[in-house]
This record gives sequence, C-alpha cells and structure tokens, in this order.
Amino acid sequence: RRAEMTFVLCGIVSVSHYLIVGAVLFTCGVVCMALKRNALGVLMGIELVLNGANINFVAFGSEYLAGDGKSVLGLDGEVMALFVILLAAAEAAVALAITLNFYNNHATVDVDRADDLHG
Repeated sequence: RRAEMTFVLCGIVSVSHYLIVGAVLFTCGVVCMALKRNALGVLMGIELVLNGANINFVAFGSEYLAGDGKSVLGLDGEVMALFVILLAAAEAAVALAITLNFYNNHATVDVDRADDLHG
C-alpha cells in the first residue's frame, strides 16, 4: 500500500497533467465570471481564465511535448504567457479604475446595476 502511494506521489509529470490543471483553472474562471454579481468577482474570474491559458501556453512550449526531447516551439509558449501577463496587468488596472468610478457614481459594484451605461 505504501509503495503504491509513493508511486502516485513520485510519478512522472507529463504535459497532459499541465493541460488538465490549465483546463480546470479555465473552467473555474468561466464559472466564476458567469455566477458572480460583483464586478471584482468577475475580474477574478477573468484572471483565472488568463492563468489557465498561460499554463497551457507553457505546456505546449515544453520540450517534452515532442517526445524525442527536442523542443517543438522553443520559447514561444513562455513568450506568449509573458504577453498575457502584461495584458492582464493592464486589464486589471483599467478595470479597477472603471469599477472605482462606477462605485463612486452608484455606491455599489453590482454588475446588474450597470444598465445605465449604454452609449
């Protein structure tokens, strides 16, 4: 029994494990965006979606994806993840500014109350 547990804990982590974690993060983010009424909760869901995509980018850029030990994409996955991180930082700054402005005007951050924002 102890040997089985050691094998599970010390097994080889493959690219598919990273893809599963990325898919779980992505799904949790989509569910969070769909169910939250609070603007900050929606922003947290967006960040989860972006982090799930980052894990997938890095996994697809892994040198173990090819199977022969050679890198298929080089650093493309890591560079794409870096661009997504930069985009997420800019998105968070702009979205928090919009949320604070909305709170100053309406005294709430409930996204259902944002029906007066049409152009």
